[in-house]
Amino acid sequence: MIKQIFFGISAYKEAFVLLSKLKLWNYFIIPTVISLLTFLFIVYTAIGYSATIGQLLAEIWIWNWGKEIVMMLSSFGGGLVILVIGLMFYKYIVLAISAPFMGVVSEKIELHLNGGFYADCKKTTFIAQLWRGIQVNVRNLGMELFITFPLLLLKFIPVVNLFSTILLFLIQAYYAGFGNMDYTLERYFSFKESLGFVKKNKGYSIGNGIVFIGCLFLPVLGIIIVLPLSVTAASIQTIAILNKENERSIL
Repeated sequence: MIKQIFFGISAYKEAFVLLSKLKLWNYFIIPTVISLLTFLFIVYTAIGYSATIGQLLAEIWIWNWGKEIVMMLSSFGGGLVILVIGLMFYKYIVLAISAPFMGVVSEKIELHLNGGFYADCKKTTFIAQLWRGIQVNVRNLGMELFITFPLLLLKFIPVVNLFSTILLFLIQAYYAGFGNMDYTLERYFSFKESLGFVKKNKGYSIGNGIVFIGCLFLPVLGIIIVLPLSVTAASIQTIAILNKENERSIL
């Protein structure tokens, strides 16, 4: 799986070249606007409600001394919690809503790399791609939350909490990469078949997601470049896997 992760990450090098060569940047204008607005809403919510959380917790503090410090710390902590939870939802909202636009990008990359589509390629509509994106990302969000909460409990155990942090990061990466790969897989597989495909090639998904999550740590710039780079890299890698694993005729 380590080798797969490496290849998933290395696909980003080719993504830079292909984005300009195929003039794909224009297809990311609307998704990038969606991404920025979603991110700004999360930040606005975190800032807006942090003071409210701080006030509520300060009222619980029965002593007069230290009340201002409690309010300040709880406001910061409350805002941080909202921000962290918001960013978890952020990637699924953006990946789901952007599905119809990213499907077109994936098609153009496949047409360039293979010279055509496989004979069993499914024709999909804007609505169908949007619904598929919602299905995949709602399911993945549920799975990530189900796995994340038990792992958060491990953070209270010394030494073990270090490994739980790494595992949490890899889980987030896996599901982010999953969403990016599905823009290509939706043309050939049912939802259930895609689950099996990504599970079998989980290293590629994790590798793609590692860079995706990493981009989010870059202020503003990361929000702008994360979709173009990650979707292009995932499409390149997924098409390469399909070419290697499947014997299909090109239309």
